[in-house]
Amino acid sequence: MAELNRTHLTDLRGASRMAFDATAGLVDVVERMHSTIQRRPAPVGKAPHRPTKGITGLVYRSVRGGVRLVGAGVDVSLASVAGFLPQGKAAPGREALLAAVNGVYGDYLARTDNPLAIEMSLRARGRGVDVSDPGASYRQAVGQAPTSKLLLLVHGLCLNDQHWRRAGHDHGAALADEFGYSPLYVRYNSGLHIHQNGRALAELLETLLRTWPVPVQEVCIIGHSMGGLVARSACLWADEHGHDWLRSLAKVVFLGTPHHGSPLERGGNGLDFILDLSPYSAPLTRLGKARSAGIQDLRHGAIAPDGVRPVPLPSGVACYAAAATLEKRRSVLADRLIGDGLVPLNSALGRHRTRSRALGIPKARQWIGYEMGHLELLCRPEVYAQLRIWLQDHA
Repeated sequence: MAELNRTHLTDLRGASRMAFDATAGLVDVVERMHSTIQRRPAPVGKAPHRPTKGITGLVYRSVRGGVRLVGAGVDVSLASVAGFLPQGKAAPGREALLAAVNGVYGDYLARTDNPLAIEMSLRARGRGVDVSDPGASYRQAVGQAPTSKLLLLVHGLCLNDQHWRRAGHDHGAALADEFGYSPLYVRYNSGLHIHQNGRALAELLETLLRTWPVPVQEVCIIGHSMGGLVARSACLWADEHGHDWLRSLAKVVFLGTPHHGSPLERGGNGLDFILDLSPYSAPLTRLGKARSAGIQDLRHGAIAPDGVRPVPLPSGVACYAAAATLEKRRSVLADRLIGDGLVPLNSALGRHRTRSRALGIPKARQWIGYEMGHLELLCRPEVYAQLRIWLQDHA
């Protein structure tokens, strides 16, 4: 049996906070449903938002208060023990589970200062890279000197930097071997708004290029799924705030990026709308709306703080789009709905019937993989072969 360490205790604190908050939230849902039934409104219309009164209201307030009091007591008790435990290592699979939890509830974790919330960082071979002294930490992680060509890899929703290695292959490591890139992997809380992660990434890169031990000649970014939207948002923030790193950005490659949204999130939003039509089912929308801000941004591919206004690709940067479809050939259904199982082809290629929203990626910089799923874009040999072509110096 593994020895209890500080990481285990931190995870336990974070999980207990989530459990007690979820219990208190469930009490709120039950109270709202109870209140609605008491008032017997029409089957369709707005739900009454008045809390229960009298003894019933007292019971609900007591239950809520008791849950929060117990939760606070447990949290304080666990925190007091943490200092007596060794640092230790996390259990296998912990990082993947943490990334998934952040993807679904990441904005809540950050808002409540939950210790499970992931902070944006740069990684190399699974180890952290300190942007205040990236040269030393990069050498320690990789065992090689940093080069003048940076390759930044940005993962998607509910994933982390370790997911770039799939089926024994890592696009970043392979491109580094062939073209002399220094690959850096972004780890971030994918449950935050995309524009929040975009701003954080832009600020991180501005610091990195100032502290990188050799002059940077070229920066290339590969973004998978939501990672491509975060990269675009970072470019938007950098352009609006005059960041220097944007001048070094040469290429951005999008792998299955939902530039115009994903039908799965639009379906979730539609379900919320239907439940809201009746006061008897409206309280249940609280459960559905608990999904993270990052997931909700995927409804239309929103990358700006002010919503879904059309945002062009960064000026002077060569942009490429790789899309996948589960079908053997293109069709209207595959282009608009099926795609790679999560992202339709038209969305991944930046195509839109409204001219102002179309990204205008040239056909020569588009590529489609057939009989291929969303995560297979991370490891299929034909995807890597296309990346090689796009990232060669003459491309």
